This record gives sequence, C-alpha cells and structure tokens, in this order.
Amino acid sequence: MPARRRFTPTEAIEHAAAAGWRPKELATLGDWMLRATDGWTQRGNSALAIGSPDLPQDEAIAFVEEWYRERGLPPAMSVPVPLFQRLDDDLARRGWTAMPVTQVMVARLADLSPSIDGEIILATSPSEEWLTTVAGRKGPLPPAARNVLTDVPEVRFGEWYDQGGALRATARGCVADPDGRWLGLSLIGVDDRFRRQGLAKRLVRTLAAWASDLGAQDCYLQVEQRNTPAVALYERLGFAVHHTYSSRRLLTD
Repeated sequence: MPARRRFTPTEAIEHAAAAGWRPKELATLGDWMLRATDGWTQRGNSALAIGSPDLPQDEAIAFVEEWYRERGLPPAMSVPVPLFQRLDDDLARRGWTAMPVTQVMVARLADLSPSIDGEIILATSPSEEWLTTVAGRKGPLPPAARNVLTDVPEVRFGEWYDQGGALRATARGCVADPDGRWLGLSLIGVDDRFRRQGLAKRLVRTLAAWASDLGAQDCYLQVEQRNTPAVALYERLGFAVHHTYSSRRLLTD
C-alpha cells in the first residue's frame, strides 16, 4: 500500500472536530468518515470528505448514497472548500441540494484571555434543564444525542443561571482530538432577554481556562455563515475564519 499523504491544516481541523462530535454509527471509506445519528444534526449524519476515499470519485459518491439509503437517511456530505471544490461542484451537478454554508473559526486559547468566572458552572454531564434548553433552540433531541454530546475524552457543559435559578445561557466544550490540542466549542446560546450582557464571552473564556489546564492550545467552532450576529460576536472574541465547508443532501433522485 502506498503511504498516505499527511492531512492539510484544513483536514486536520475537520478531523479534530469530527472527534468532538462522535456519531451513533461511524464507517470509513478510505479517509472519508460516514456518520449516522438518527438524523440529528448535519455533522452527525453526513460523510466528511477529507483525504482520499480510495475509490474513483463516481464510485465513492455512489457508495455514500447507498450507505445512507440503507439507514433510511438522505445521503449527505460535508465538503471543505475550496480544498475539495471539485467534489462540491460534482455534487451540485448531480442535483445534491446545498444547505447553509458553515464557517470554521479558530483562535488561540491564549488570545481568548482565559479566566475563571465563578458564576459559570462547568458540569461533567448535561442536566435535564441543559438538554431541554438546547432542544428549545435546536429541536427535539433523540436518545442518540446524549451519546454524541458526552462520548468524548474530555467534555464540560457550561451553564449560567439567573437570580431566580433559571438556566439562561449554555455552551459545550470538549477536548477530543488525539493530541489534545483543540478545544471544540458548540451549542453556545443565550436567552434572548439576557443577550448583550457578555454571557457568551464569559462562557467561552471559562471553557478556555478549563481546556488550557488540560494542555490544549487552540480552539475551533463551527457557525453558519448566514448567522452574521454570531460571526461578529466570535470575531470580537478573537476568532478568525479558517475555512468553510459546504453541506449537501441528495433530497430527490
């Protein structure tokens, strides 16, 4: 077997991010990662195109289509661009529907000014209130969602409660890549009535401090490009766009 090429920085970040969002079912096609999680989230139910599938592109796409159909799911792919622009263009020609483009933003933990906030709680597992709050923003969570959220080497669930004891802000942070380099942030959300009070910033910084203590050095998050308020917030915190990925589904034959 010929030696496999090393991942590019874009592929390495995508690989680290995939480790932080483990699907219910995972298969590989060469370097491609085929993921299925009862339909919950694009990341958990799409083939991640990194490296090589070890097949001609036509055959690889056909394999992906069949794999998802066998599971009763629409074939879906997450394609880093412009690195795999030719693949994305091929999917477009085949009638795969484009979903919202996702930006992958990165920052050095040192630049996030890590600090401990006594009012931010970092739990080792998601409370029922945390799960209910996230479901209110993201839609119902299937049983497999809890495994996705917790089945990683190191994870914390950020919580902020108002004076009445109601949960008003949430976030998830994990360090899951083999090198322990990356803090992955997700599910950052603040109740509409409590926005513009710096709660998202406090959650991020508290999780950054936790990850720094574990030896992590960098941080990534994924946000839809069209979510301009969130993108602007992360830019103010010190994040910059590293790359984007195209999400596509084959909704009709």
